Amino acid sequence: MVPSVLPLLALAVPLVAAIGIALLPARDGTTRRTETLHLGAIAALSAVVLALVVEVARGTDVSALGGWLYVDPLAAVFVALIGLIGLLTGLYAWGYVRHDLEHGEIGPRGHKIFHVFFHLFLFTMLLVVTSNNIVMMWVAVEATTLGSAFLVGLYGKRPSLEAAWKYVIIGTVGVAFGLYGTVLTYADGASVLADHEGAILWTNLAAHASALDPMLVKIAFVFVLIGFGTKAGLFPMHAWLPDAHSEAPSPVSALLSAVLLKCALFVVIRYLILTTRAVGADFPQILLMILGFASVAVASFLLYVQKDLKRKLAYSSVEHIGLIALALGFGGPLGIGAAILHAVNHSLAKALIFCGSGNVLMKYGTRDLGEVKGLLRVAPASGVMMMIGSLALAGFPPFNLFVSEFLILGAGIASGHWVVTGLVVLLLTVTVAAFVQIVSGSVLGKAPERIGVGDVGWRALAPMGVLVALVVVMGVAVPRPVARLIEDATAVVVGADRATPIAAPWQKAEPIARLAAPAAPRS
Repeated sequence: MVPSVLPLLALAVPLVAAIGIALLPARDGTTRRTETLHLGAIAALSAVVLALVVEVARGTDVSALGGWLYVDPLAAVFVALIGLIGLLTGLYAWGYVRHDLEHGEIGPRGHKIFHVFFHLFLFTMLLVVTSNNIVMMWVAVEATTLGSAFLVGLYGKRPSLEAAWKYVIIGTVGVAFGLYGTVLTYADGASVLADHEGAILWTNLAAHASALDPMLVKIAFVFVLIGFGTKAGLFPMHAWLPDAHSEAPSPVSALLSAVLLKCALFVVIRYLILTTRAVGADFPQILLMILGFASVAVASFLLYVQKDLKRKLAYSSVEHIGLIALALGFGGPLGIGAAILHAVNHSLAKALIFCGSGNVLMKYGTRDLGEVKGLLRVAPASGVMMMIGSLALAGFPPFNLFVSEFLILGAGIASGHWVVTGLVVLLLTVTVAAFVQIVSGSVLGKAPERIGVGDVGWRALAPMGVLVALVVVMGVAVPRPVARLIEDATAVVVGADRATPIAAPWQKAEPIARLAAPAAPRS
């Protein structure tokens, strides 16, 4: 573990941007300056994140603030997601929020508020995944609620304000359970470590996990799974998610689904590592399988019956979070690697389709799928990209989610959970039908006469084009640097010195066996 200034820089860029935008006056003449500062900040953040991820990918875990910040390959995957999705949704927001400003949906004050809290949201999510201090990690998760609630209620209308309030209440109550788990974990570690202050650091707890009290560890993991599972959108703690995702501005919906849910899962994975080392894998894996399967089962049917486009996409998020939890529950190198890969793939596809839903709103002025027809005819580029996003989320090849879903099902079979895997396959057919509804009805249907022909501006289409390319590339051949980073992240979770190349599910089984070797400490 090597001290580095990069984690601090990654946190400083969005925080400084938020403060800088907040200091600008909220009037018509300053919107251009707000946009310039916004674009400069997301570009700078992406550069810092790239440098940080490259440093970790070279084999060096980095830290800052005396070990309070820590980035290993597992954290680097999620840091990279925040940087990439933050950049692309930030670019998309450039055109989307300007459209809302020009059409009177928000005023100059709303324009300013959006950009301030957009960067505060990025800051809090980065703090979650870079925190080594488990109390600071909990505080950061709680801060994501406060940072994003203002974005959910940006439009100030009754549905959006109700969604924001529901989000705050359920999120805060849920994360309170996470606090109980955090306190129990610290108390358990303090009773084991001679340095009581060191018990607050995750790395110290992980190094001494085998000495922790098994009963306290189990109780703490239950609290953590309920608390942070609420923020991740696992059933039955998911009630806030459909309202918040559907009422938030589309680029915010993309951030919530593509990144925030994964940050909460990241915390669960950190505690999964501690619990597995302390009491074995069976206890946490059973809990993850139960919640994961329940999430997939409930969300699949609720996804099918929704008539609101963004609520349909929100329930899709619950389903895919359930699939990730299932993969973690299946366990083993294949299951863990599939879960991490699916988190990455889902983030790309969901950011794409939520941005596409923004194009639908700009074009049709409604989210009602009964009124959204013929998108491909009136806005061809948006229609094609919405179709690709829908097919990707449905799990069709050659798109990225097909690969990770295939690996998850393979992990279920490899772990001997044939019945669960078979039921999941049946549930996924319901999901396919739900997205076929979007493609056949809204994308390919007959357009209303009131809707003129002409796509949205290039500011909205360009970031979506990049996401389309990434969805296809990750489905055809995962780039080797990305696969290597996911392999290293898998090794962190399973406690191995190297991970299997999960981008190649047809590979022979010998490399998987190497994961059973004792872990070699990273410098």
